[in-house]
Amino acid sequence: MRAVIQRVSNALVKVDGAITGQIQQGLLVLVGIEDSDGQEDLEWLSGKIVNLRIFNDEEGVMNKSVKDIEGEVLVVSQFTLHAATKKGNRPSYIRASKPEIAVPMYEKFKQQLATDLGKEIQSGIFGADMKVELLNDGPVTIIIDTKNKE
Repeated sequence: MRAVIQRVSNALVKVDGAITGQIQQGLLVLVGIEDSDGQEDLEWLSGKIVNLRIFNDEEGVMNKSVKDIEGEVLVVSQFTLHAATKKGNRPSYIRASKPEIAVPMYEKFKQQLATDLGKEIQSGIFGADMKVELLNDGPVTIIIDTKNKE
């Protein structure tokens, strides 16, 4: 699994002009799934996301997690995170899972995040043409790949 995590003051996602998910202070998580991803990947990634210390403490040091600040999480599926650009100028998305594999993993990932965070997770609609609006705070943007745990 690959995720782009953005610390936000607020964010929302719309499908056909209707808001499907909206948060105030917290994290916008764009997530891409590939066929080799499993339960271990989603558990590890969820734990990492909710415990990332990227929010400021009382001294202005990034020392608090989204869980610590009682923030919110908005998850948006994004197959383009697995784009291969080595050859030519048209990205290949062959590594991104097809919906029959990705949708159940995406739903399990949202459930795991809700469990780890201790509150409901907001989200987009898998496979839909989504419009995402956000106010990036910092900006703070972190990229995590469960196949390359740096």
